[in-house]
Amino acid sequence: MLVATGLVLRDGGFNAAAALICLVFALLIQIGTNFANDYYDFTKGADTAERVGPRRVVAAGLIAPAVMKRAMIVVFGVAFITGLSLLSYGGWPLLVIGVASIVCGIAYTGGPYPLGYNGLGDVFVFVFFGLIAVGATYFVQTGRIWGEIFLVGAGIGALATNILVVNNYRDAETDTKAGKRTLVVRFGRRFARWQFACGHVLASATVLVVGLHGWHWPLTASVFMVTAAVGLWQTRRLARAQTPGALIELLGDTGLYLAFYSMLLSAGVLLGT
Repeated sequence: MLVATGLVLRDGGFNAAAALICLVFALLIQIGTNFANDYYDFTKGADTAERVGPRRVVAAGLIAPAVMKRAMIVVFGVAFITGLSLLSYGGWPLLVIGVASIVCGIAYTGGPYPLGYNGLGDVFVFVFFGLIAVGATYFVQTGRIWGEIFLVGAGIGALATNILVVNNYRDAETDTKAGKRTLVVRFGRRFARWQFACGHVLASATVLVVGLHGWHWPLTASVFMVTAAVGLWQTRRLARAQTPGALIELLGDTGLYLAFYSMLLSAGVLLGT
């Protein structure tokens, strides 16, 4: 949301109301998806006493499954109503995106063919938290979309997917027992390390391409070197991680890096012109 609005500010089409609604909708989808994951992972047996990582409230017995399911429905309902207010800015394509976001938020761990249990979670995180999140936020404020927006969305999506990679890397053993066939389970940890590295390469390449087509070259070089250095550092940490604790720490840092990357890229977009 931050990067897309930075691009909008650069291009002179900022709409505060539309940006705020996009932000609220995105947060509600994130919260609803987390509620769905908490509920469905418990009911499908993926959250057991063997699982490590941040506490899941249903599995911990803090909230009853039925209560979590109702909370999930309420949050997605509010998200849908919130999203309807965007139709005046972008028309029916936004309705399609909104409904798809909610359906995939539930289908990530729920339904007859849960995406996260069949190795498709990475693809949908990349698309919805990258391409669509950036593209739709830009579109509702400007009424147009073009190649650079999707390129920036790909960089954001790559780092969002990396959060999932670390999470699934940590849970590979328990996911295998639960029948959750993530990409790490399907192809192994070596594949996951390469996927994680490629995500960082794509994020850094995004900075380089966008910078070379509009920024001052010292700024481009500086931002690229920072992103490349962080990417290399985090990739080496994943390769060397031997304990769940190390992976939990890297998981948090991967999320923080996405926020830092977003701020860095937004600053580059605004300062580089």
